[in-house]
Amino acid sequence: MSDTPENAGAVPAETEADLTGVAARVAPKPSIGEIGGRKLKPSTLMMGHGYDPSLSEGSLKPPIFLTSTFVFPNAAAGKRHFEGVTGKRPGGAEGLVYSRFNGPNQEILEDRLGVWEEAEDALAFSSGMSAIATLFLAMVKPGDTIVHSGPLYAATETLIGRVLGKFGVKWLDFPAGATREEIDAVMTEAATGNVALIYLESPANPTNALVDVEAVAASRDAIFKGEKPPIAIDNTFLGPLWFQPLKHGADIVVYSLTKYVGGHSDLVAGGVLGTKEHINTIRTMRNTIGTITDPNTAWMLLRSLETLELRMSRAGENAAKVCAFLRHHPKVERVAYLGFLEDEPGMERQADIYRRHCTGGGSTFSLYLKGGERESFAFLDALKIAKLAVSLGGTETLASHPAGMTHLSVPDARKQALGITDNLVRISIGVEDPDDLIADFEQALETI
Repeated sequence: MSDTPENAGAVPAETEADLTGVAARVAPKPSIGEIGGRKLKPSTLMMGHGYDPSLSEGSLKPPIFLTSTFVFPNAAAGKRHFEGVTGKRPGGAEGLVYSRFNGPNQEILEDRLGVWEEAEDALAFSSGMSAIATLFLAMVKPGDTIVHSGPLYAATETLIGRVLGKFGVKWLDFPAGATREEIDAVMTEAATGNVALIYLESPANPTNALVDVEAVAASRDAIFKGEKPPIAIDNTFLGPLWFQPLKHGADIVVYSLTKYVGGHSDLVAGGVLGTKEHINTIRTMRNTIGTITDPNTAWMLLRSLETLELRMSRAGENAAKVCAFLRHHPKVERVAYLGFLEDEPGMERQADIYRRHCTGGGSTFSLYLKGGERESFAFLDALKIAKLAVSLGGTETLASHPAGMTHLSVPDARKQALGITDNLVRISIGVEDPDDLIADFEQALETI
């Protein structure tokens, strides 16, 4: 990845000798990572990391580079860039080539995405599902097995079971809250074949059940003696502020950047973070099928990253207040909010995972009403501030009915097994005044 738009076409000093006739290019000012021995926080780095205004006419913010292709300094540089793009040489292009492969806005975005979790590398995609699909296509082949936690986002389950299944890819799963022994049993069964990928989602969508990533990593390391399948995890619900899976044994982290990172319900994008080795593999597939995000969306995400910590912190504080009200309401059966795990009977294992993995309860939770679909629909239809819409992580509060909306395509038997019931309403709390939200939920509950 490059540090600035103009530097993206530059050749590192150590490789210039290989390219006859390449003129030296202006180097960007190095990004500041610490001051006086103090390592700067991600929220500070989001204001300028990876970008040098002096190389873009002094523009405070990166311009939007709306171009399909880029001019090479000479033919030798073009050849070297394509060696990276095609995977002949690992690490991707050392300069800008073509907007299906890379671009200044996308590369600055990828630099900043990696900062939050101290990932070695990152990639941006046109949607969360294009990120997941590209990951799967890069990692698996016919006959391979994917081991995954359940439930997953419905489109992810469809991709694994119905799409990849048509090409001979098999799968085995364990419930999100599985014990080490349950995970071991599934891993042992899967290890009789070729396990190409272990794919997790935590908290699970929409039940909010946590996966013990550390236990999954320990199980993987104990059971697979040779080359170990990478562990990838969808961290959309909590990351990067409240959970950083790379620190707990995951190798690859997947995001729907549409959600908290974008945060304003005005764009669709995805991201993948991880080791350079894995990102190189995924990048080659992205270059082939063209699932990169566009420059305008990348620019909007750069804008959003500047307020990510503020927005998530406020939404998390609001959710804690709203859930405290909802949990004791007579028309509420249960509130599946991570902040309540510590004092919920029977949730000791989930509480232990929460203590080890998470730094906050998030702002998306599942509300189980007393009743079924009729009561859920009545509640949803009565909301005045909260919007009836799918998605999460925006500045506004959203509410939806997973069984009848996002997970409608999941077979009924599997929905029941995974706890996706007709009385479940998924709520994503925004940054409105929390007392106003409580008033809205209270009046909606009165209509049931």
